[in-house]
Amino acid sequence: MQDAPEVVVLRLGHRPGRDDRMTTHVALTARALGADRAVLVGDTSQARETVTDITDRFGGPFDVTVTDAYRPILQEWEGTVVHLTMYGEPVEAVTPTIRDRHRSDPLLIVVGAGKVDFEVYDRADWNVGVTNQPHSEVAALAVFLDRLFEGAEFDREWVDADRRVVPKATGKRVEEVDD
Repeated sequence: MQDAPEVVVLRLGHRPGRDDRMTTHVALTARALGADRAVLVGDTSQARETVTDITDRFGGPFDVTVTDAYRPILQEWEGTVVHLTMYGEPVEAVTPTIRDRHRSDPLLIVVGAGKVDFEVYDRADWNVGVTNQPHSEVAALAVFLDRLFEGAEFDREWVDADRRVVPKATGKRVEEVDD
């Protein structure tokens, strides 16, 4: 988020046909809740196109890239690595320490789809559990980012937006942004 070291979400394990919407939602959640960019692994060009379109219409900054190999990113990351998994330490116990570290270090948040290789658990500075029950990686990412940013992500300024949502108690309203 603005004026802080970078936050990148690394999405592992995309299964074409099965995970198309889920991968898109991981990246959209990353964008909406304060991450600076997402890296999608595998055949995820449709997800990238969707998120790029949303960013073009509703503002940024946010970047999304596609790669075939996550290992170089994970191994070469110069900063803190957080792996979101139901097997990790409780989010409420470790997030304050992660937040302190993020004041000076970029943060790589790893979320998987299926079974995640043990090397991810081993490389992570923290394996973080948002509940220790099976659940969605989108939900885990949303909860973690909200805890990390302590709600500041809701006050984020969106640059170069063509449209904006106008909050309403009922109904929907999207309006064009005047420059």
